[in-house]
Amino acid sequence: MNIPIDKKLTPLISIIIPVLNEEENVEILYEEMRNAVDRLGRPYEIIFVNDGSTDHTFERLKQIKEQERQEDQSLVCTRIIQFTRNFGQTAAMQAGFDQASGKVIVSLDGDLQNDPKDIPRLLNKLYEGYDMVCGWRKNRQDKTLTRILPSKVANWMIGKITGVPIHDNGCSLKAYNSSVIQSIRLYSDMHRFIPALSTMVGASVKEIVVNHRPRKYGKTKYGLSRIWKVLFDILTIKMLIHFYDRPMFWFAGLGFVFFLLGLVTGISTIYLLLTGKNLLVLGASSLLFFTLFGALLSWGLLAEFITRIENRSDIDSLSPIKSMSIE
Repeated sequence: MNIPIDKKLTPLISIIIPVLNEEENVEILYEEMRNAVDRLGRPYEIIFVNDGSTDHTFERLKQIKEQERQEDQSLVCTRIIQFTRNFGQTAAMQAGFDQASGKVIVSLDGDLQNDPKDIPRLLNKLYEGYDMVCGWRKNRQDKTLTRILPSKVANWMIGKITGVPIHDNGCSLKAYNSSVIQSIRLYSDMHRFIPALSTMVGASVKEIVVNHRPRKYGKTKYGLSRIWKVLFDILTIKMLIHFYDRPMFWFAGLGFVFFLLGLVTGISTIYLLLTGKNLLVLGASSLLFFTLFGALLSWGLLAEFITRIENRSDIDSLSPIKSMSIE
């Protein structure tokens, strides 16, 4: 049952939905969202982030907002973030997080494969004291060869490298305490690494099984071409989690390998020279290894200075937040 509320009040729940060419899905998703979340009896906002759609998605979203304005009393307030071009799902989610005003934030895809009926379950688990609750598409309704199998391999690698044992990092259906999600910054394709990144700020993470539905309308935006980007992002996450606060250990560890190589080749060169042999190439190699060792130590010191000086990443200057409008 709807109750009178002041929409100027800070909404308790913010729901972030990135969309790209989902004109057939957004109205259905909105109605499902209303049916699932209105029954909680708490004010909430839905933030659609239109990531440079080239179909009629934006027009459909404006119609939704106009119909909502005509309601006398409503628990929901819909907002639209319009990108000037396609920046990608990670940038869209980050823009939504930046604009969210709720104490609790929920994210999900706009393709109707995530089920809004799972949102109350995620919130109930979050209210038990967790900082983040992740959806697990245990019975995933996608193509096995091109979607499910690569995802299982990626999730296994992410779990092993980051130490955060999540079954389904790629599931967008998640619930967060706003203080946690707004303390981390996303770029590249880092939205799938949110659980791992959250551990950097000491967040407690829980995973629950959620419903996953086959896509009925529109086309998937992902394929096998993203595999290489995921692999590079995994390496980046490894460095961020384990070496962000101590970059000198990373550079010094790698530099130590070159130091040992330089030491071995240097001693070998001296020994061979004493026996009357002239190995210029071996001596040059030793000099090169020692030079690389010194360079890595210098880079490590520079990284330490940058880490101490900069508390936030300068990636904000490249954010698509500067290339969008908010309805």
